[in-house]
Amino acid sequence: MKKRSLLTTCLLFLVVMSLAVSCTNPAVYIKTTTEAEAAAAVNSKARTINLGFSAWPGWFPWQVAQEQGIFKTKNTTVNLKWFDGYLESISTLAAGQIDANSQTLGDTLSSVAGGADQVVVLVNDNSTGNDKVIVAGGINSVADLRGKKVAAEEGTVDHFLLLLGMKQAGLTPQDIQFVPLETGKAAAAFAAGQVDAVAVFAPFTTQALQRSGSKELFSSKDFPGAISDHLVVSRKFLNEHPKEIQALVDSWFATLDYIRENQDRAYIIMSKRAGVPVEEYKQYADGTRLFTVEENLKAFQPGNNMASLLYATEQMSQFLIDVGLAKNKPNTTFLFDDRFVKAYMQKRTKSG
Repeated sequence: MKKRSLLTTCLLFLVVMSLAVSCTNPAVYIKTTTEAEAAAAVNSKARTINLGFSAWPGWFPWQVAQEQGIFKTKNTTVNLKWFDGYLESISTLAAGQIDANSQTLGDTLSSVAGGADQVVVLVNDNSTGNDKVIVAGGINSVADLRGKKVAAEEGTVDHFLLLLGMKQAGLTPQDIQFVPLETGKAAAAFAAGQVDAVAVFAPFTTQALQRSGSKELFSSKDFPGAISDHLVVSRKFLNEHPKEIQALVDSWFATLDYIRENQDRAYIIMSKRAGVPVEEYKQYADGTRLFTVEENLKAFQPGNNMASLLYATEQMSQFLIDVGLAKNKPNTTFLFDDRFVKAYMQKRTKSG
């Protein structure tokens, strides 16, 4: 699973997308803290958090949090569950088998459209190039994809990226031979010459680019704000255990502090989890922009471009319908809850 320059590119992106959706839909709402909720956070019974994550540079910091005991410093216990397949992590949260998961906004909207009751409580990062469409030699433009075999994990963020690039070039999903494969298998199939192009995210991009003559056709860098990654929790867990969610959010920001202060050690931990050498992992740094607390707070606010989660939600919801990834527009009335990021900011301001 994921950064950008914004206003001009986003406006161009939206014109190309031709999505006539209002960015001020009152149905999209960010929940704020009440005194009763604050009391519930204090009095809720503590329990272990079952947190899922998978292979994406913006989520590997969770491994750092676990190995460096950062969760314990926030008085919480986390059962960190690794998923080899990203799509499996999404379905596991939707089925209520874990409490929280690391997933994109687009995939969260797909889950909500399918009936899941989920809440975005934190922005981990934005993708600024680590999601790529990689092609074989001889394919030099998006138009050259016409009639070609193109692999991606159906319904996930890289399928979304592929469709964005195709739409911008005037191609429809019917113009290619789409091959639905789990991300790792898609990268392997491309590397083996079984398909002509593939849409994958880092670190699977490295595997795909091992094919002789292969190259990047376009990436998330070309679509600023289109791919954002989040800590997503079930509504049930949020209602019953807000204290644990606060500890999880606090742990995330403490982990980012640790990474800044102990970069070499952090890179060793994250590259090991990614299964790549440290030097190779460092190459992913520019393709994933980890969000500060200030950037989190800004992202939760209304806006007129993809930097705003509220705006992005409206655009992406309509797009999912337009390309057939969702039958109905998801109910996003209470999709976002920024109280935990705000509480962290308040504590940080008071301390210093």
